[in-house]
Amino acid sequence: MRKNIIFCGGGSGGHVLPAITLIKRIKEIQRDAQVSCIGGHFGIEASLLKDYNYKSISTGKLRRYLSFQNIIDLFKVSLGIAQAYFELFSYKSSETIIISTGGFVTIPVVIAGWLQGKPIVLHEQTTRAGLANRITSLFAKKCLLTFKESLEFFPKEKSIHLGYPLRKEILENVTNQIAAYKGYEHLPLLFLTGGGNGSKLLNDSLEQLIPHLEKEFFIVHQCGKPFYEEIKKQETETYRVYDFINSDMIALLKSSQVTISRAGAGTVCELLALGKPSILIPLKIAQKNEQYHNAVVARNQLGSVVIEEDELDNQVLLAAIKKVQGLPRHKPYSVNPVDKILEEISKI
Repeated sequence: MRKNIIFCGGGSGGHVLPAITLIKRIKEIQRDAQVSCIGGHFGIEASLLKDYNYKSISTGKLRRYLSFQNIIDLFKVSLGIAQAYFELFSYKSSETIIISTGGFVTIPVVIAGWLQGKPIVLHEQTTRAGLANRITSLFAKKCLLTFKESLEFFPKEKSIHLGYPLRKEILENVTNQIAAYKGYEHLPLLFLTGGGNGSKLLNDSLEQLIPHLEKEFFIVHQCGKPFYEEIKKQETETYRVYDFINSDMIALLKSSQVTISRAGAGTVCELLALGKPSILIPLKIAQKNEQYHNAVVARNQLGSVVIEEDELDNQVLLAAIKKVQGLPRHKPYSVNPVDKILEEISKI
């Protein structure tokens, strides 16, 4: 693989966590690689990628509806292209590759890199391609896809279905117990997450059910930073609240008897890899209803329960919890796609 490897992606944890997984693996197999990351000033990527030579640029959202904000964001994207061009200029094109993992912040970096003749690879995590990655595909040498269902959105001649880069701990037999759960192992673990940014809908649904659940389960709730201070007040001995869970996430996915989650590609892929049926509540406003299609894959392969937002109520969720408790686990994955992904990147 080339000496200088520059990642761009952000806006949500779903775009950032695959990049971190790839970075860690690159550092294991290519110690002389110089890894850098470019993202937004204030996105979740700014905190998660800060240890990987992180540079921030201006970015804007690409809306497909009339809004005055489009004019402002056009200037932000133009400024971002100039800033990215400056950041990339010192890297020799023959020694550099840009890896885009999605999100609108990638557009300025990809355009600036293309103008300098630097090769670009994108990785698409979802079943339905986001607008940013479909734009990136016009400039990319290769399009590496998690789900075969997304092949229809990309140029066939340069698109390959390889899978999702799993964190290596997913396939390890060891399960580290989270500290808060120690002493309560007699209770089954219920884990609810609305993603890195949280979900008011899921938070409110759980709040209504806490009296029914906290005596039967030990509950871990990733509520999102915007909701944390208020929900934290409701903690009990068997109900623990976190704004964002990082290092304990895999332990929670492995240990939980019931997982309730949005249907972001990363979470769905890790649950698929673990062979764990779950309760998935897709984000209704997700682009092209991508989360619903992600959830359908889990339902087809594992028997996971999919509840659409309009169907969600207390009785439906309680029935889903009971159903998932009775479902068997499937055989976990034995191979991590991460090395296949890096092998394809190294061919450029």
